[in-house]
Amino acid sequence: MSRWSPRDAQGEPQGLVLFDGVCGFCSRWVRFVINRDPEARFSFLPIQSERGRELAARFGIDPEAPQTNAVIWNGRIYFKSDAALTVLGQLPATRPLALLKSAPRIIRDPAYDLIARNRYRLFGRTETCMVPSANERARLPD
Repeated sequence: MSRWSPRDAQGEPQGLVLFDGVCGFCSRWVRFVINRDPEARFSFLPIQSERGRELAARFGIDPEAPQTNAVIWNGRIYFKSDAALTVLGQLPATRPLALLKSAPRIIRDPAYDLIARNRYRLFGRTETCMVPSANERARLPD
């Protein structure tokens, strides 16, 4: 089993997305999901927050240099491409993309890793977590 294989996350909130809050790409991902999630199935927690650091440590994500985002769905936590495709599979506009999960992770994750390694250079990095709008604030638990 890979370090990034899905695993048990019982007791954690359904639809919680753990993300790198200082990453420009990751903040855009959060806004992308919020804008396409009319049922508000997902909430978002920056890894840099106190609770985010706790969850990151619990699930093996280095909060100082996160290599993945994660999502909790149906009592399991998913990482890397599994996380992204799990989220996309729940959004009406992107549901067909969930079919990509049928491709082996060994093929999907290198593409994810390439973007993750270059995300700050390509999309920028901020010194603070994203500043949410009023609508977005409701989706960021304290």
